Amino acid sequence: MRIVAGFAVGGLALGAAACGKAPESNSSGGNAAKKYTACMVTDTGGIDDKSFNTSAWAGLEAAKAANSNIDIKNVPSKAEADYEPNLTAFVNQKCDFILAVGGLMGNATSKVAKAHPDQQFGIVDAKLPETNVYPMQFNTAQAAFLAGYVAAGMTKSGKVGTYGGAKIPPVTIFMDGFADGVAYYNKAKSKNVQVLGWNKATQNGSFTNDFVKQDEGKKISDTLVAQGADIVMPVAGGAGLGTTAAAQASGGKFNAIWVDVDGCQSTQNCPALITTVAKNIGDAVKEAVTKAANGEKLQHDPGFVGTLENNGVALAPYHDFDSKVPADLKSEVEKVKADIIAGTIKVESPSQPK
Repeated sequence: MRIVAGFAVGGLALGAAACGKAPESNSSGGNAAKKYTACMVTDTGGIDDKSFNTSAWAGLEAAKAANSNIDIKNVPSKAEADYEPNLTAFVNQKCDFILAVGGLMGNATSKVAKAHPDQQFGIVDAKLPETNVYPMQFNTAQAAFLAGYVAAGMTKSGKVGTYGGAKIPPVTIFMDGFADGVAYYNKAKSKNVQVLGWNKATQNGSFTNDFVKQDEGKKISDTLVAQGADIVMPVAGGAGLGTTAAAQASGGKFNAIWVDVDGCQSTQNCPALITTVAKNIGDAVKEAVTKAANGEKLQHDPGFVGTLENNGVALAPYHDFDSKVPADLKSEVEKVKADIIAGTIKVESPSQPK
């Protein structure tokens, strides 16, 4: 399955709901009885996290644009306790497709899906035992490997850093790939660029334990920069915006690499972003919903796994850094990408989709 990378993030609007009440829809209107309804529950990062929730909603918007018979709506989760009631409320509203965004929603989605076996669900960043939950997973270690190689080739201090929002597989897979990309560069170039904030061997590192609070992200990146890092990759949703804003304000003292959605199209900090490890959630969501609306059965096995080969994951353009990244480094990154696709370079992480 091939999908084309897209990062459209426009027209985002918040759905509103109180825990335990039926979600008010951010909907296209019309007679819901005649439409195929695709309903999305965000995780606590919210729909405007400039990251995976944003991308998932863009996918639903794209599905609606491609098929006028699709009606879409969303509801935010203010806390993890909202996941189950929000999912259940959409079941009660008789949504045709219910999308859970993020691995943190796995337990709640599994419980609700098990209770409603005839309901079609989808989930981003997880694969659950319930066959009525279509999994959309992403081997982001591959694209993060490329970002690590770029960072190692761009650092002037010889130190780069990364941190996560929580120690969960959809986060640590980025950090593993990043660390391996740096290690591969070191081996190829006989260099010794250090990775701060994550130790792949021990699977220990720095985490905000939050995907929203920007001050927590800034706090960790400030520490990494104080330790010498001049490039930092946050894998922390909206909390990472604290890092990108600080990078831009630093006047070039340090720069950042964004994740999930092309940061130059989703954040205000493009001048400080070297590139983005893009996880093309929007395309996967669009494809799943469009197929389901057309009457195709979504296969739980194998589900969807995004790779460099099918463009489910990618290294975004360099944008403002295009003239700053040396031509030979760009060529090397393309060669590494080709070798990963060919299997010549093995990218492995304990957090990879199974």
